[in-house]
Amino acid sequence: MSEADIESMSFEEAMTALEELVLRLERGDVPLEQSIALYEQGAKLKKRCETKLKEAEAKVAAITLDSDGQPTGTAPVEGL
Repeated sequence: MSEADIESMSFEEAMTALEELVLRLERGDVPLEQSIALYEQGAKLKKRCETKLKEAEAKVAAITLDSDGQPTGTAPVEGL
């Protein structure tokens, strides 16, 4: 899986790929060199998940509420 593939993944896709990777590593039947490569790929997947979560948090934080606690719209979030 290339870095470009990871960068285009949704949060759910990256999380699923990360979970599958962790399961492979936990089985312990992967040679050392491949384990290192999988670990590096896992770090990239983790970073993608964190990025997508931060984007979602920013969108949620941008929602404004009126005096009744109802959403009145969203404020633009820089960079999204």
